[in-house]
Amino acid sequence: MEAVTAHALHRRFGQVSALAGVDLTVPAGSVHGLLGPNGAGKTTLVRILTTLLRPTSGTATVAGFDVRRDPDRVRASIGLVGQHAAVDEILSGRQNLEMFGRLHHLGGATARRLAVELLERFGLADTGSRAVSTYSGGMRRRLDLAASLITAPPVLFLDEPTTGLDPRSRGEVWDAVRTLVAGGTTVLLTTQYLEEVDRLADHVTVIDHGTVIASGTPSALKSRLGGDRIDLVVSSGDDLPAAAALLASLTGNTPDVDEDNRRVGVAVTDRMAALTATVRGLADAGIGVEDVTLRRPTLDEVFLHLTTDDTKLVTA
Repeated sequence: MEAVTAHALHRRFGQVSALAGVDLTVPAGSVHGLLGPNGAGKTTLVRILTTLLRPTSGTATVAGFDVRRDPDRVRASIGLVGQHAAVDEILSGRQNLEMFGRLHHLGGATARRLAVELLERFGLADTGSRAVSTYSGGMRRRLDLAASLITAPPVLFLDEPTTGLDPRSRGEVWDAVRTLVAGGTTVLLTTQYLEEVDRLADHVTVIDHGTVIASGTPSALKSRLGGDRIDLVVSSGDDLPAAAALLASLTGNTPDVDEDNRRVGVAVTDRMAALTATVRGLADAGIGVEDVTLRRPTLDEVFLHLTTDDTKLVTA
């Protein structure tokens, strides 16, 4: 079952086309990552899916309801967490959740019960009576997630939820998202952190200039970029040309050269054979190296390849 769908979705602002025919399918109970450079159309797409903006043309559904015909039912089926925590710093964590419950027309007893349950669920039970002004960044984001779930929506939109957080706080938010998905919530995640998508998403859609340029699992996207890679750092920058020529002759691929860091890397197919041949070739050529690494491509490399190269990668 699809929790979110979009077909041939267009949105124009005057002469500017923010979306130019976006197709999207998000299965229920999954995390779907939405990536793209600034101005690619991510925010416009999320605003349409959350009924904050009407599409110029095309169709979209959320939780089975059409965003044009049934906006009220869509809104009743979603939670939305923006880039900045929407909680009151003067109130306590529990009071914030109770307030959100009452804003959703829940009775006082029901709002209090749900507040206690959500504080426990997000690891905030011990701090629920404290003012939010005393919370860390990660605690505030977890409270924000809890507030978005006060009505138990089946679909949750997270718009760059860990922006500005330190690594520990980001990890806390990631754990909270995993808990949500384990409970059956569908998550559509937009983020600038490629590692975040790699850790959380079952599927990734990359948007650029208002169109989908790639779609697939994180693993599939990285594999399509060239499978494994060999990276090496030479001891002397003078050896960079020779090292690059060696890798090119061994693999038949064009290496990437980073002169500032004395680094050269190339895509390989037979990982162990390529590594062995590289180490032997470096020794025979008398090229000193500080480090040799065999690794998979990162989503950062995939993202840069897709959004800067003329050749676009599209998967089923």
